[in-house]
Amino acid sequence: MPTPRPIRSPITYSPKDESVSPSCSPLRAGSLVAACPPWRVATVADHAVRGREPYGFTLPKQRERSRAFTLVELIVVIALISTLMVLVAPAFTGIKSAEDVTSAAYTIKDALEQARTHAMAYETYVWIGFYEEPAGQPSTNPATPGTGRIVISTIASADGTTVYNPRGLAAIDPTRVTQLSKLVKVEGTHLATFPDGSGTGDTFDSRPAAIYETAKIRDTTPPNPSLTPFQYPVGNPAPAAQYTFVKAVEFSPRGEARINNRNYTLKTVAEIGLQPAHGTAVDVNSRNIIAIQFGALGGDLKIYRQ
Repeated sequence: MPTPRPIRSPITYSPKDESVSPSCSPLRAGSLVAACPPWRVATVADHAVRGREPYGFTLPKQRERSRAFTLVELIVVIALISTLMVLVAPAFTGIKSAEDVTSAAYTIKDALEQARTHAMAYETYVWIGFYEEPAGQPSTNPATPGTGRIVISTIASADGTTVYNPRGLAAIDPTRVTQLSKLVKVEGTHLATFPDGSGTGDTFDSRPAAIYETAKIRDTTPPNPSLTPFQYPVGNPAPAAQYTFVKAVEFSPRGEARINNRNYTLKTVAEIGLQPAHGTAVDVNSRNIIAIQFGALGGDLKIYRQ
C-alpha cells in the first residue's frame, strides 16, 4: 500500500516556543497519521522581508539598472527633441503670421464699418487714417515711418462740415474735430502692394480689380500724399502732432467713401492691402496676403484672403 500523505492540523505555535501544540498528536508507532509539522504565525518583520524579495529570479542589481537611463540614452532623447523642435518651429511661425494678418484685417474692417456708420448716423464727416512705423520698438514722438506696425486713427467733424475748404485744400484743423476712438496699433502687419484681381470670381486672385492706384492704400499707393492730412492727437488748443496721416479714407454723411479725402474722385472699388511682417522685415514668401475691399457708394466691405 502506498504511504498516506501527512495530514496537517490547523495548529499554530508560538515563535518563542517551537513545541507542538497540544491539539496535534505526536507520531505513534505504527500510526498512519504523521505528526503535525511545526507551524508559526508570521510576524510584521516577516511580511516586510517578503515584500522586498524579488519575484522570479531577477537579480537586484539588474532591476536597479533597468530603472535608470544611461548617458547615451539621454543624449539620444535630447537630440531627437531638438530635431523635432527645429522642424516644427517654422510651422508655428507660419500659423502665428496668418493669425496676425487675419486679425489685422478684421480690425481694419471693423474700423471702416464703424466710421461709415458714425458718419451716416450723425450726419457728419469721418476720417480714418493709416500710418506704418517700425515694429518691435516703442513709438517715437514725432512718429518715425517704418515697417511692421500699422497705426489707425479715426476722427469726426465736430460741426458736421468738411472742416477744410474744398477750394483751398489744407490740413484738417485739429481743434474742429473729435477723436472717435483710441489709437489702434496692429503689430506684425505691413501695408502691401500686389497685383489686382482678374474680376472674374470671388477668390483673392479673381476678386474685383481696384484698377486705379488712387483707389488703393498700400505701401506705395496712393502715389501722392493727401492734401488734407490730419494729425493725432487732436483737441483745443491744438496739441503737438505725434502722427500725421497722409493715407486716409473719408466718409461723408451719405456714407460715400473717398480715399485721400478730396484728392480723387469716387471709385467703384477701393482696396487696402495687407501682408505679414516679422519685426521690420516683410515676409515676402508668405502667401497669407489679404485685400480689404469696399465700394465708394455702398456699405459693402469684404475681405479676400489668398
